[in-house]
Amino acid sequence: MPLLQFTESGIYCEKAGVYIDPWRKVDKAIITHAHADHSRWGMKHYLAHPMSIPVMKLRLGRDISVQGLDYNEKLIINGVEFSLHPAGHIPGSAQVRVSYQGETWVVSGDYKTEADGISTPFEPVKCHTFITECTFGLPVYHWQPQEDIFNEIITWWKKNASEGLNTLITAYSLGKAQRVIKNVDDSIGPIFTHGAIENTNEALKTAGLELPPTTRVTKELDKKAFQGALIIAPPSALNSPWMKKFKPASLGIASGWMQLRGTRRRRAADRGFALSDHADWNGLLSAIKATEAETVITTHGYTNTFSKYLNEIGIHSVEEKTLFSGESIDSNDDDQMEEEAA
Repeated sequence: MPLLQFTESGIYCEKAGVYIDPWRKVDKAIITHAHADHSRWGMKHYLAHPMSIPVMKLRLGRDISVQGLDYNEKLIINGVEFSLHPAGHIPGSAQVRVSYQGETWVVSGDYKTEADGISTPFEPVKCHTFITECTFGLPVYHWQPQEDIFNEIITWWKKNASEGLNTLITAYSLGKAQRVIKNVDDSIGPIFTHGAIENTNEALKTAGLELPPTTRVTKELDKKAFQGALIIAPPSALNSPWMKKFKPASLGIASGWMQLRGTRRRRAADRGFALSDHADWNGLLSAIKATEAETVITTHGYTNTFSKYLNEIGIHSVEEKTLFSGESIDSNDDDQMEEEAA
């Protein structure tokens, strides 16, 4: 029997009685990160990196039973050794290393290989079997350096401010929004945030993340306050009544899907920035090769195409179905929470 199994409830280690990022209610769950498709409500006990815990409590409830485990700290359950290692995806994101009697598996969760300034950078972990996402597992996805993308965003913001336009950009409330806040030039003007983003900022700050000052958008704020400002909203806010208060504004979207021609046009955005918290094609390949894994299991994303390519280059690969969703251009990972926080 393999060390980890794909079951109807999630990725399961039978020897330890533990699931990793389960999608159905179980007793013991190790969570790779706090995005809603990996961290779900209803588990009796959670284990995650300490940076993830305040956000998990914000999203799942203050009374959840959750234990923190630092990177590289070992936890042994019934002879099985577990440890968390940086995934570089968002603050607190982790790969889960599982080892028993000389066999080692690693569950990557979601990851990216470029340092973003807010997340502990990705560290490859050598293993026999590597379970990988492949959200952007096609050769067309090749990210520009982060510095270049943020230079584009900063130039766009300055231009809008000089023309009397407010600058509105959409970004996931957990991870990408903080990445934008951290890497833009806040000397241009103030930064305002949607309630869901500001709630997440506050949770991450309690875990030790340092961010430049931001202001929550409230009904009481005068429209003049937004002049020359950068307003950051989740994707679910697009085309909502909440957006109308910022006119006149230029709309930008920060998403890996902006790499595809036509995506920005279909979303009626003025600018698209191919900024993703997932690895691109080269990042996926470099990460996998660094693990020296004998077997690679592809989960969410372009599983068939990516797995086929790995087999063609001599890396044994198989596909498995999960309920992880990766990055979506159409909605945020927590639409309901964001609507409630608007």
